Amino acid sequence: MARWVVIFDDEPEMMAIRREREPLHLAYLERHADEILIAGGLREAPGAVFVGGLWVMEVASRDRAVHLIEQDPYYEPRLRRYRLLTWGKAFADRQVSL
Repeated sequence: MARWVVIFDDEPEMMAIRREREPLHLAYLERHADEILIAGGLREAPGAVFVGGLWVMEVASRDRAVHLIEQDPYYEPRLRRYRLLTWGKAFADRQVSL
């Protein structure tokens, strides 16, 4: 198992997709909570519109990470790009709660 970070970058038109598909997206995250450990939207300032998102995943392979990303109801390739990076947490023995 490896940890991966996904940084999503949304076009402004993505807000309509977010509004429309939010219940499906949240249900998807819940179904995959054993692999998508942390997820949330990114804004340029508190209360501003969403401009992207961030996930921290622990999955068996890069292919599995890509599959999870691209099956998410929020994934709309023309409006949402992503960077997928492997992540080695400093102080791996420390437990963190957010």
